[in-house]
Amino acid sequence: MSTENYEKYLVKKPIRQTKPDSNAQNRTNPPLIYLSEEQVPGVKFNIEFGWVWGMPGTTRYPEEQVGEYDEIILNIGGDYSNPNDLGADIEFTLGGQVLSTGKTGSIFIPKGVKHGPLVYKNYRHPHVRISILLGTGDRKPKKAASPDHVNDTGIDYEKYLVKEPVYECVAGTVVKNRQEPASMTFMNRNLVADCNIYIEGGWVFGMPEPNPHIFDHLHREYEELVLHFGTDYKNPEELGGVIDFYVGGQPLTLDKTAMVYVPVGIEHGPLIWKDYKFPHLEMAMIPGATSLIEADPGGHQEKMSKEGKN
Repeated sequence: MSTENYEKYLVKKPIRQTKPDSNAQNRTNPPLIYLSEEQVPGVKFNIEFGWVWGMPGTTRYPEEQVGEYDEIILNIGGDYSNPNDLGADIEFTLGGQVLSTGKTGSIFIPKGVKHGPLVYKNYRHPHVRISILLGTGDRKPKKAASPDHVNDTGIDYEKYLVKEPVYECVAGTVVKNRQEPASMTFMNRNLVADCNIYIEGGWVFGMPEPNPHIFDHLHREYEELVLHFGTDYKNPEELGGVIDFYVGGQPLTLDKTAMVYVPVGIEHGPLIWKDYKFPHLEMAMIPGATSLIEADPGGHQEKMSKEGKN
């Protein structure tokens, strides 16, 4: 049995990299970083998390800028009973083109493409905004877009906007108090052809039954990033439950909003809920995987295949 301590892959205490924005209102300020090279040495991803619970003061932020790495923005509505509704109508400018949405979804921002601002047109209910940098664990300040920065005007940047999730990832069994019949897929290559990452998530709104319903499995080719967050937007570090997440046979206790990094080939699972207080969302990100079959979050696809269910 391995003597490795997998606690080093668990992040329960976020860091705040930037100073508070005096113009910000009704949003997590500054955002919380739940994965970085500082927290898990060697990782090549940086994940920033925050809630919006009203019109965010200045309804236009940030100004136009350019990043050195591919980035994914997840916009996720916080109402588990109506998960497709973002809770606001927003406009995001990518490559000089205005993209509009009012639903849970995502945006892929290729490196070197100018983007911003984000403009809020109205607000309905709380929602989450997550930024994922691919290829770096260090979130350096982006550069302001120079006036002479030119993007390819032949590109329709609408192709980088996922206007709503698709429902394709099923557990193979009915799970009470969990989003059914399938969780939400926010990103895959079918949704954005240029993006090589699979991202999905599902709401838990009571003690799930059966418990566990996610069993031990591993990914032979891919790392996995697992994020659990609760719906108390004023206290974003509160998960709303207690979960034992086994990695390499070692139970890691998730009792706060938390990120778990799972290296390639490390067995993980089961996930066992020990307590439930309020709704929370479980999200799996599998960099490099492009489809449900490749990603196989939770190991459900392989299990169902062996049982002849797909």
